[in-house]
Amino acid sequence: MATLLIVEDDKQTNEAICEYLQSAGHKIVPAYDGAEAVQIFNRESIDLIVLDIMLPKITGLAVLHEIRKKSAVPVLMLTAIEDEYTQVTSFDEQADDYITKPFSMVLVGRRITALLRRSGKNVVSDVMTFGDVVVDFSGYTAKDANGKIDITPKEIDLLKLLVEHKGLVLTRSQILDDLWGIDNPIIDRTIDTYIKNLRKKLRLDCIVTVKGIGYKYEVVK
Repeated sequence: MATLLIVEDDKQTNEAICEYLQSAGHKIVPAYDGAEAVQIFNRESIDLIVLDIMLPKITGLAVLHEIRKKSAVPVLMLTAIEDEYTQVTSFDEQADDYITKPFSMVLVGRRITALLRRSGKNVVSDVMTFGDVVVDFSGYTAKDANGKIDITPKEIDLLKLLVEHKGLVLTRSQILDDLWGIDNPIIDRTIDTYIKNLRKKLRLDCIVTVKGIGYKYEVVK
């Protein structure tokens, strides 16, 4: 899909982000300090950068400043610092988005998807075919040889979320948080109903149930 540079000095956090995004189909290049990040960016073709602010050798803001001298590549700032000044400074240096720790991996994935789409590198095609069913994600419609299929926008959003995280298991709570928001009144078993409807309406066999955890989109070649 895309080549992502993950700049985070905490090895465990870096590896967790890399593993998650790699499972979603991206090529991942890790860096553990600011100087290394600049060197990697200068020699490789990078589509997006996840950039921590508090880094050894060169700070994240300094790295962003150097990158902006030569590139408009999307940059998602990732940090534990929540004060307004730091956030404003990040945007003054032309960061594209900002997320604070602790964070949801699904939220990071969605932010990255949005930034890649905005930069013209679509992660998921607007129109996809599943067997004899054609789904238009942007138009929120689905059809087959018999014509239009009755499907709700939320069902389309759920399918798109799973496709964007191809091969990665999403828990019911992660799906709820992403599609309905953290403070949603929906119970997690509602997701089971939506999955059942998707499978029935679109005749899908690519949505796999992972018992006790959740669901994933998987295509058997």
